[in-house]
Amino acid sequence: MTFSSSQRIPLSKDERVRYSRHLALPEVGVEGQQRLKAARVLCVGVGGLGSSCALYLAAAGVGTLGLVDPDRVDASNLHRQILFAEPDVGKRKVDIAQQRLQALNPHIHIPIYADLLNEANALDLIQQYDVVVDGSDNFATRYVVNDACATLHKPQVYASIFQFEGQLSVFHADTGPCYRCLYPEAPPIDLIPNCTQGGVLGVLPGMMGSLQATETIKYITRIGKPMIGRLLTVDARTLQFNEYAVQKNPHCLLCHHHADFYALPRPQAGCEFTLSALENDEITVQELVLMIAQKTDFLLLDVREPFEYDICNLSGKLIPLSTLSSRLPELNPQQLIIVHCKTGGRGRKAAALLKQRGFHAKNLEGGILAWAKEVDSTLSEY
Repeated sequence: MTFSSSQRIPLSKDERVRYSRHLALPEVGVEGQQRLKAARVLCVGVGGLGSSCALYLAAAGVGTLGLVDPDRVDASNLHRQILFAEPDVGKRKVDIAQQRLQALNPHIHIPIYADLLNEANALDLIQQYDVVVDGSDNFATRYVVNDACATLHKPQVYASIFQFEGQLSVFHADTGPCYRCLYPEAPPIDLIPNCTQGGVLGVLPGMMGSLQATETIKYITRIGKPMIGRLLTVDARTLQFNEYAVQKNPHCLLCHHHADFYALPRPQAGCEFTLSALENDEITVQELVLMIAQKTDFLLLDVREPFEYDICNLSGKLIPLSTLSSRLPELNPQQLIIVHCKTGGRGRKAAALLKQRGFHAKNLEGGILAWAKEVDSTLSEY
């Protein structure tokens, strides 16, 4: 495999001015900047991590900076996703990110992919790039990124965040461990709250995304010591950084057993855990309207957080997903439970957990936002 950043592409006069502070560094110099110009980096996700990382990679002169993200800008993104502003709400993230990054540096090429990176497209997409920056926010995508990078012998610059804590490493199965060596399986359903549920300090993804950009630039320019075989953790409350050695796992399905990419077990796309399909266990908002009209006996269970409930609600019983396991005695196992959250993801988890514990539960497809769009437009959306 040829690593494109080993090539040397001449720098224009404008580029020499733009990158003059890099060129002044003996460890980077003209040769290092030419490697950056020749490099092809794929950013998976342009949310909190991807926003800051992509900004610095674009500014540094990475010649081809691919962006993958299927989402649109939401108002709740703006406190941490610094590529976006109020007028961007509702627009595709990759479109806005491409515009902002191209304005920052017109000398680079920015392909965009408004798709979810999944098992069907990961190999074809990732093989076009030299380095993959994993800014994903769910386990399904994270395992796909890892498995594709290991299969294709590509380095993966990993970071993750939750509340005040962050993690960083570089996984490269050719020379060190992969993500599965550290986390062979996704955590259980009730141990994996996301940013909506658990919250996140707005500056934390900026810190971790900047570190991802640092590791990417180091890897491309061949300076310093990459985080391969090392895991960095940070607690923003104390600003304490800790480093741990990570070894190849002798039981790793990928590194040790060399399992085929398509044969590897992974969490379902769109979920942060392995879960049997909830076929026939979801109802539409129109079906819920009919149930209400027919005075069907059921409990409407809202598994969002209290602050979300205060913004808008359907007068259901509020039990956040993070506390559901401990509050099951409050529920009647003989009563049908209709679960809802904001858009459906947490509701599926809650319904699955309830079913595992013997309850009869169904999830409201699309959550309260679907209700606001199709039934009651007076509800505040967020």
